[in-house]
Amino acid sequence: MTNDPELNGKYLGTISADFVKVADLLKEAAYQIRVRGFSDYPIFPVCRREQPIGQLLVDRQISATQWNYYASYLDEFVQRGLIDQSGQESFKNAYKNADEFCCLFVIDEAFTNFVFIPYPED
Repeated sequence: MTNDPELNGKYLGTISADFVKVADLLKEAAYQIRVRGFSDYPIFPVCRREQPIGQLLVDRQISATQWNYYASYLDEFVQRGLIDQSGQESFKNAYKNADEFCCLFVIDEAFTNFVFIPYPED
């Protein structure tokens, strides 16, 4: 699991522009997911349409973003069959430090993949 080079040209601009606006909220949500014991692996699905994974954090129709942002974590992805039991260890090994990187699960018509994007430095 790595950042897909396809992301750079097609999605990175809109995701980066949005991410600056929502990074603090996502970082706090990731912290709360970890500190409350839900999971050590928070994941934030992002998409332009409604989708069933996680809880909606940022609605693009209300906020000034191009993407909807949801909060989820590894166990939900396993329960939904998006990551199989045997893939959990690979996911955990590829997962980056949640204090420094946000794990996005980008869902779009032609692209669906995990992307790790660094939180802006203070």
